[in-house]
Amino acid sequence: MAPITTSREEFDEIPMVVGIFSAFGLVFTVSLFAWICCQRKSSKSNKTPPYKFVHVLKGVDIYPENLSSKKKFGVDDKNEVKNKQAVPKNSLHLDLEKRDLNGNFPKTNLKAGSPSDLENVTPKLFLEGEKEAVSPDSLKSSTSLTSEEKQEKLGTLFFSLEYNFEKKAFVVNIKEARGLPAMDEQSMTSDPYIKMTILPEKKHKVKTRVLRKTLDPAFDETFTFYGIPYTQIQELALHFTILSFDRFSRDDIIGEVLIPLSGIELSDGKMLMNREIIKRNVRKSSGRGELLISLCYQSTTDTLTVVVLKARHLPKSDVSGLSDPYVKVNLYHAKKRISKKKTHVKKCTPNAVFNELFVFDIPCEGLEEISVEFLVLDSERGSQNEVIGRLVLGSAAEGTGGEHWKEICDYPRRQIAKWHMLCDG
Repeated sequence: MAPITTSREEFDEIPMVVGIFSAFGLVFTVSLFAWICCQRKSSKSNKTPPYKFVHVLKGVDIYPENLSSKKKFGVDDKNEVKNKQAVPKNSLHLDLEKRDLNGNFPKTNLKAGSPSDLENVTPKLFLEGEKEAVSPDSLKSSTSLTSEEKQEKLGTLFFSLEYNFEKKAFVVNIKEARGLPAMDEQSMTSDPYIKMTILPEKKHKVKTRVLRKTLDPAFDETFTFYGIPYTQIQELALHFTILSFDRFSRDDIIGEVLIPLSGIELSDGKMLMNREIIKRNVRKSSGRGELLISLCYQSTTDTLTVVVLKARHLPKSDVSGLSDPYVKVNLYHAKKRISKKKTHVKKCTPNAVFNELFVFDIPCEGLEEISVEFLVLDSERGSQNEVIGRLVLGSAAEGTGGEHWKEICDYPRRQIAKWHMLCDG
């Protein structure tokens, strides 16, 4: 049998063939991976994002489909360029390139004139453009102010509304506020920011950033709300609260703006609007509601049992609808707070039932220097809670508070309950 012989050339060809097949395999694998990535990217781009709203800050769109170098107040077509050139010199317009570090516009030097000339400048703001014109109804409501509001002007809020039918999204852009009052008496300025709520459900609550030391803040922040059908827009209302930030105490409320969306047509595109800021609707002291409290003093153990039972006839929370009340209980000894408790929050009710019991240790014999303060507050998510009403029980208290306190001192170990009218907080 003859031996099998292979030439040296055949051995050299084997590695070459293996290398060629490996190269083709690598190219095929890379191409397949790239194709899969492209398919995933295209499928993701067609889906609606899972979040409820997108916050756009200072004209930079963070929505993934709309990333571009175009600014919010940039010009998209030739028609808008012509409209901008046709604007008279006396009218005001937004120019992002001329803002300072705080986002404020520099004050323009107007020619000397009568006060009526200065008032005529403001209504011209945001009147440029074809679709972006202020509706006649908004101009009527902004000019129909009462005599009291004219005496105390709180400034003007400028904003825009838009509905994106492709993404089924409601878009609100808070542009700027002008002529705000100075809330800081020392620096004669304010640190303004704006909170916005969509009524009546109050599910969507957002707020802008704080701009320091300015009375003409330019926010230019966009909030996009998904999942709101266009047919439901007419049933909603926008509530803007303009505040001034205070580092050391509760923020100062400058005023508010309420915009019912009924009658506002957004099918034609973006609508630019302005409204005068009005004084916040403060609750009257005669309508603070009532609180049912039960007290029992145990002289043998020096303990005070406090039961917060019910609240009734609580007022509405401004224009935002019903309150979300809860009660905060503070125990004082010689005018110094030594203990505090609070109940759970009851959602959207003027007649809350708490039925919560608290036991306080009394640091001394007798109740001569002891007093109990009840604060009924409205729970506000993401902001400081507003006091609905206040009640104080103690030896120095007047009215039913003093009478109730005298009874528990005269009849220890007896649970005594009474209704009390709430007063201003």
